[in-house]
Amino acid sequence: MTDPASRVGFVTSGDPTPEQRAAIEWCAETGATVEALSLSGVASGEVDLADCDVLWWHADESVADEPALERAADPIGDYVDAGGGLLLSLRAQEAVSALGIDPVAPDATGVDHPETTIGLLCKSLYDDYSAFEGFDDLRVPTRSVDGPQPYARYDDVLPERGDVLASTIRDADDVPHQPALIGWSVGDGGVAGLGTALTFAGDTTETCERNRTRLLENLLSTLAADAGAFVDGRPKDADALSAMRSRLSDDPNRPQYHVSPPANWLNDPNGLIHWDGQFHVFYQYNPGGPYHDTIHWGHAVSDDLVHWRDEPVALTPSPDGPDRDGCWSGCAFDNDGEATILYTGGRGDEQLPCLATAADQSLRGWEKSSATPVISDLPEAPPLRSTDDWVAEFRDHNVWYENGRWHQLIGSGVESGGGTALLYTAGDDLTDWRYEGPILTGDPERDGAMWECPELLDLGEKRLLHISNYEEVRYYLGEYADGEFDVETTGLLDHGDFYAPQSMRTDDGRWLTWGWCWEARDESAQWDAGWSGTLSLPRRVELDDDGRLRQRPAAELAELRERRLHEGGVELTDERRELGRGRSIELRAEIRLEDADEFSITVCESADGDERTPIRYTRDSHVEVDRTESSADPRSTKAPERMSVSPVDGPLELTAYLDGSVLELFVNERHCLTTRIYPTAADADRLSVAATGGTATVESLDVWELGSAWEHDERAASAVEPAEE
Repeated sequence: MTDPASRVGFVTSGDPTPEQRAAIEWCAETGATVEALSLSGVASGEVDLADCDVLWWHADESVADEPALERAADPIGDYVDAGGGLLLSLRAQEAVSALGIDPVAPDATGVDHPETTIGLLCKSLYDDYSAFEGFDDLRVPTRSVDGPQPYARYDDVLPERGDVLASTIRDADDVPHQPALIGWSVGDGGVAGLGTALTFAGDTTETCERNRTRLLENLLSTLAADAGAFVDGRPKDADALSAMRSRLSDDPNRPQYHVSPPANWLNDPNGLIHWDGQFHVFYQYNPGGPYHDTIHWGHAVSDDLVHWRDEPVALTPSPDGPDRDGCWSGCAFDNDGEATILYTGGRGDEQLPCLATAADQSLRGWEKSSATPVISDLPEAPPLRSTDDWVAEFRDHNVWYENGRWHQLIGSGVESGGGTALLYTAGDDLTDWRYEGPILTGDPERDGAMWECPELLDLGEKRLLHISNYEEVRYYLGEYADGEFDVETTGLLDHGDFYAPQSMRTDDGRWLTWGWCWEARDESAQWDAGWSGTLSLPRRVELDDDGRLRQRPAAELAELRERRLHEGGVELTDERRELGRGRSIELRAEIRLEDADEFSITVCESADGDERTPIRYTRDSHVEVDRTESSADPRSTKAPERMSVSPVDGPLELTAYLDGSVLELFVNERHCLTTRIYPTAADADRLSVAATGGTATVESLDVWELGSAWEHDERAASAVEPAEE
């Protein structure tokens, strides 16, 4: 452990409270010299902060209205800027804005009376961090049940400049949306904010006392020794994001060639645009951790659709704006040579359409329109679905230009009815939208009661409308004219763990669609992994010669192939054949069952067979992924255990991509099935094919090892071995 801080300046705003006296007494017992510093003395200059190794302001009462705070901001700020360290605990964290540390202050302050033990839920991204030295678990109880618990937390917002180092546990329950420990980089110094899970006055348990002592000694000594190296803070540049990606790269379930967050949380793809020769993919991102809350826009860019680079966060909630609680899903489009986005901002119980334009051609920065929100009033007809949380469900944007006007779809639902896609139009002024009504309203039983992320694509002879209804992505093919959509056929865009897709029109005229591949494991497993969510591969969406929907992988993905593991057809009669080993592969096969009952491709099989995921093709024209034995981890939910596509025209043409925990299937270029699997065995990387109950002919079978898509990914090449001859 770092040497203990020897001179601690303990800041108070008046006579110490019993809680502060207990904290001072504890600190002295560690061997430190503790000097009580009045805030008024700091403000007047009577106190020389340079004599202190570290400052600690521990407050169990509100400091928001402290008269001397504004005058003390400059000397404390100068101390930290010059390389000093500052620990703000409990309600002292309310002072971050007044001290110039962060423009966003904690939004939840007060006093709890816990009925459970509480403590820190440490981020795995920082499990070797000096603040957590000596802890063998990510879950560290620090405060027992007895007595009041003052707090100053970031519940619905995140600090703009601080990085979340740990959230909260309550007994055995993870509470990731309540950050407990924040770190800031300020000038040459550093600041730690520990807004909860800490008291000194009153009784405690031996375990909590031991953990509390270890944690506070770690924080004070780290801030005293080298506050400038305490934490990177936010915003993070591309190199820092790449370092986060590399930090988590040893996880075998982590995708290598899919677009994924560098760490923390990802959901919907947003703002997809081919701009100035580059492919830009934005996505819903929570920098606070691998959980859904306080959404920003993450950003990845590619020159070739194959290799990707992490870019700094593109959109951040504005503390006083209509997107205060999150920058949610939206789209990007070319407005007369200016890259523009429309997205949903969240504030309180309202969902508000927000407009922004690119600050430069890199699309790294965006200037939010002062006219936001660009739609202030909700339509009266039909009556929109409301919830306990929202005045109305009114979110997610799809914008295109047609017949001399801008068109915009917004997702919603009809009260006591089905989901709907609402149409707005505008002239040249993107802040003046006129409501036209729904283009389509679904049947609540078949199509869902709420439609998210509606998107209308022009495929030439027909239009494709797809929507996400909380459980699945349904598509509708038909004709669109005069604000109405006439459905000819409907179906599922994907039969698995795939949601909220969005499409990009490339310069050569293709529609490429990405979706969110959500996790099929519980929140505690996601937290321990340090990341959650990935995007699907880009899939080309078009009509085939018969006017049916066709989906196939973008042609550029062939550039990922590094080594061929198998080539050529095989004939199998009640036998199994191994093809090689790997967790990063592409497989293409043309299969005729002949008289076999079943043909199967098994991925991620362990040597003992305890973990395995078969992909089965059966005589009843059924393609199924069986996750029953895919993982020994009980936190892998696997619901449903079997996922299928049926019926499938024979013979079967199958393209499969396996990438860590992601498995994507393209069936006869018509059906897609995306799913997630989480093997635990180190050797659960075997690949094989088999025929049961007769003969199956595989006309062609090609398998490749695929490389990484990330330019700064330092992960060694995956251990993939071809099958022995």
